[in-house]
Amino acid sequence: MGVKLKQKDGAWWLFINHNGLRKAKKIGSDKRVALDVKKKVEAKLALGDFSLDEQKAVPTFGEYAERWIATVVPALNKSGTLRNYRMTLNKHIMPVFGKMKISEINRFSIKEFLLDKTNQGYSASVVRNLKNIISGILGIAVDEETIETNPSYRLGKLKSKVEPKAIEPLSREELAHLLDAFKKYYPQDYPMALTLARTGMRFGELLGLKWGDIDFHGSFINIQRSLSKSRIEETPKSGKSRRVDMSKQLCEVLKDLLKQRKRQTLKAGWRELPEFVFINTQGKPLDDSHWRERTFEKALAKAGMRRIKVHTLRHTYASLLIQNGESLFYVQKQLGHSSISITCDTYGHLSPQGNHDAVNRLDDNATQTQVKNNRLETY
Repeated sequence: MGVKLKQKDGAWWLFINHNGLRKAKKIGSDKRVALDVKKKVEAKLALGDFSLDEQKAVPTFGEYAERWIATVVPALNKSGTLRNYRMTLNKHIMPVFGKMKISEINRFSIKEFLLDKTNQGYSASVVRNLKNIISGILGIAVDEETIETNPSYRLGKLKSKVEPKAIEPLSREELAHLLDAFKKYYPQDYPMALTLARTGMRFGELLGLKWGDIDFHGSFINIQRSLSKSRIEETPKSGKSRRVDMSKQLCEVLKDLLKQRKRQTLKAGWRELPEFVFINTQGKPLDDSHWRERTFEKALAKAGMRRIKVHTLRHTYASLLIQNGESLFYVQKQLGHSSISITCDTYGHLSPQGNHDAVNRLDDNATQTQVKNNRLETY
């Protein structure tokens, strides 16, 4: 409850919140007049002589959330992002804020909510996504002047009491063991597993891969789309295409797969070669959940390995590159991260920490020569 003044476009506005109702009234450009009106309204509220019954009740957060998910999100995001936002809203945000009036939500309640999620072990990126969703919804209320400011701004840092869950990539030996299991038990799916292991593609990007994206001469792949739930996204998650280098082994395996696919096309009587690289028996793109459950998890079991997600192969690819001495910048470009900070936050701890030889090489030539002579004298 209260009365506040706010200047907008050169004019002073009076915002009145009282008993769950709200009213906004334009006063004019004179601040003294606006302050005088504010005092009079406050006095009437204190005496109980002021009524907002003719005004509509303040909308709930849930009402604004429905409008946001129905209008703003589809205009700015892909269908996959829309589904994720809706699931996130229903699972995390609506149970807490859904029935609250939009004017009742403040910085403390938002920060408390986000801190609780952090302490439950959710990653920084998940918590950041929750904050962005809440902020987007509250932004509509600000634009409509239902609330004066967006309380999700400037919340400060959220310090978790729970250690973030570390990624657990496969070792080089474990990866080789898994790929051997694919070769032995699921040879038709070995090219898929090897592509994931040698490119670090997201699974949706792999399913959306077309033969026209592969340059066998240059040994690289242009990742231009993603496929999820049988829906094709015109660009990958980052919003732009990227080029990924292919290893010699992967290049040869995909060349062999292309030859097999041409023979399969003739045998099945298909009119033309399917454009997607990885397909089902009908020549259509694979279903992501079916492959995870019917092939990947079974291959893990055949190999006698712990249960991991398909996405772990992406982490494994990044960790092996870093162990080989590749720069985080190269890893970022291969993985398609939107910024180097994401790569550093995720994989920075895997980078070599350096040694004294590295800093010694910064010294003057004379000093370096003396160091080398001293080393020789010790032998």
